[in-house]
Amino acid sequence: MDLYEILNTLNIKYKEVKHEAAYTVSDMDKININLDGIGCKNLFLKNKDNKFYLVVLPDKKRANIKEIEKIVDAKNLSFASSDTLEEILKLTPGSVTPLGIMNDKENKVTVILDKELQNNHVLIHPLINTKTVSIYYDDLIRFIEYFKHKYICI
Repeated sequence: MDLYEILNTLNIKYKEVKHEAAYTVSDMDKININLDGIGCKNLFLKNKDNKFYLVVLPDKKRANIKEIEKIVDAKNLSFASSDTLEEILKLTPGSVTPLGIMNDKENKVTVILDKELQNNHVLIHPLINTKTVSIYYDDLIRFIEYFKHKYICI
């Protein structure tokens, strides 16, 4: 199934906007999305033991890597390579999204969600950086659970 079939199967309502390619948060700032929700920054991290974490936080917030390391009990978190991103999530840099876990068939990735996203719509890419979708946070959780991925709210 493709992403939209899964969203429909799960009765996840979404709104979508097409736009020029956006690789960074500052690229997104230049685009008028006109969707309700909190823009998200998505970081694909790994540790030295090759455990993977997808951190989703408000786009204006800085990630506290040291705090994340404590919460997940992992040391030396760093950005995973673009090759690893492609291998595990089938995504390219600039299109990282929590929806990419649908491609992680071995459930290697733990999703880490910032608590500021709760009770809001979130703005995320639908596997490609030329579109943005707005979905409700609780629906994102249902999506993550549907694919039996571990997630942590921090």
